[in-house]
Amino acid sequence: MLPILLSVVVISLSGVMAPGPMFAMTVAKSYRTPWAGAQVSLGHAVIEVPLILLIYFGFAGFFQNGTVQLVLSLLGGGMIIWMGISMFRARAEVIQKGKESPYSAFVAGIIMSGLNPYFLLWWATIGLLLVMKFRDYGTTGLIAFYITHWLCDLVWLTVVSLLIYRTQKLWGKRLQEGIFIICALLLVGFGGWFLISGIRLIN
Repeated sequence: MLPILLSVVVISLSGVMAPGPMFAMTVAKSYRTPWAGAQVSLGHAVIEVPLILLIYFGFAGFFQNGTVQLVLSLLGGGMIIWMGISMFRARAEVIQKGKESPYSAFVAGIIMSGLNPYFLLWWATIGLLLVMKFRDYGTTGLIAFYITHWLCDLVWLTVVSLLIYRTQKLWGKRLQEGIFIICALLLVGFGGWFLISGIRLIN
């Protein structure tokens, strides 16, 4: 089973290290706490665990359904755009006054996962192949698979959080606010991409 687990590590890291909504949210939340990445990954797990179980028991096709993808693209795109705009508006209070945004890192992890159509589609395709590799190992194999996969998310996002939190004082307020704006724009951009993708499914 070890060679398969190593493949899970490589594939998981290639996904989690790629810039995306969850990464952008982790960066923004790390100004207030060094554990933002861990909290985001825990929120991510709230969606991921039941999703993997559904796929394991044969419901992968549901997430490949065009109507499901359309609904998730529109809802998820709208929600992520709203969160990006909220982040942009709150940038001065967060950076200059040390206030927290209205939603926690844990909640952000849930939203960025549960309303991300590409995250769900990844699990219904690439994730499905990985899950199937562990079916011969039973429950033990499935648990080993998920723990390995989730630890990749947890370790990477926690490292990002710790680095940002520990070094933010070296950057200056203006640079910090600039990074906050970039994260907000990334969220709006990803949300817009989800919306456009959903609209294309209609045509």
